[in-house]
Amino acid sequence: MAEAIPKEVPLKAVQIEALVVMKVIKHCSQNFPTVATGSIVGMDVNGVLQITNSFPFPVADSTPDTYHDSNNASSNAAAAPRLKSNVSYQNEMIKYLREVNVDANNIGWYTSANMGNFVNSTMIENQYFYQRELNERTVALVHDVSRSSQGSLSLRAFRLSPNFMSQYKEGKFSTESLQKSGLSYKDILVELPLNIHNSHLLTSFLHQLPSKPRTEELSIPTNLAALTKDSNVPQPPLFPNLDSLDLSIDPFLEKTCDLLLDSIETHYVELGNHQYYQRQLGREQAKITAWQTKRKGENAARAAAKQTPLPEDEWTRLFKLPQEPSRLEGLLNSRQVEQYARQVDGFSASISSKMFAARSNLLPGDS
Repeated sequence: MAEAIPKEVPLKAVQIEALVVMKVIKHCSQNFPTVATGSIVGMDVNGVLQITNSFPFPVADSTPDTYHDSNNASSNAAAAPRLKSNVSYQNEMIKYLREVNVDANNIGWYTSANMGNFVNSTMIENQYFYQRELNERTVALVHDVSRSSQGSLSLRAFRLSPNFMSQYKEGKFSTESLQKSGLSYKDILVELPLNIHNSHLLTSFLHQLPSKPRTEELSIPTNLAALTKDSNVPQPPLFPNLDSLDLSIDPFLEKTCDLLLDSIETHYVELGNHQYYQRQLGREQAKITAWQTKRKGENAARAAAKQTPLPEDEWTRLFKLPQEPSRLEGLLNSRQVEQYARQVDGFSASISSKMFAARSNLLPGDS
């Protein structure tokens, strides 16, 4: 049994077993496009979270008949990690795992994503619930199903930053509080490096798996060099591969650009709401200033007439300043815009080089 690690040791990385990766991928793919969530268990060893097992959260079986029913089902599945019924289910599962001598320390949860869209209030609330209530040393695994379907595994580990945790606990996301704390959209999530691990027994088993016998007829070697040549090494083709010169735009990149434009539009909506608040605040402050100036003039006249001055703090009862809207949604949307921008940058690198290479043939009048 590993020794208890003090909380002063920061988390440096996340190590996940390959079997857990397969279980997470299977669960998320089966529920796609609905959000799938589950719990992960393991242990903390010298600042490295070792994820050794996982199990999904139960979701009520219901067939969505309309678009709104589908959205409600997805919202309920996304909020499953912090439901009271699922918390009880998680504790019961951990108790059963402990009875069969399996790592039974809850170290976080996992969720599925579509096109990198995972930075939202639901994800933040779930991770805040885990870092505050259950265990401070927890992570959130995010598996992008659509990105993984393109042939590249997308599995990332995130935590909420300490600065954001303290700000979220206070519940104050006004302009003044953000300026004092120095919190920006870059300080919301902290990504930890993630490594996939296989046990030595599994690695030995994979190396001992027999390969399928060759069905085609074996060619007779023509010289001594052919006898020493490894037949498992792939040979270069005799014809060039022209697939890498395809100028078509990746559908994933096109969809990501559409989502990026939607997020930018949402950003302008939030900016417009804040500007409307500032205009309303300016009008009310102008009314208060005019009232205070008038009251001071009246008190000066009453003082000259040796009368009792009127109170100058009645404006708090007569006027009501507008409430500043929370800037949390704007911060989350800015972080999501950054996520989309990174995806576009990664996919457009190869396409841009192809376009520049073929520029002379695409532009009219150029030789």
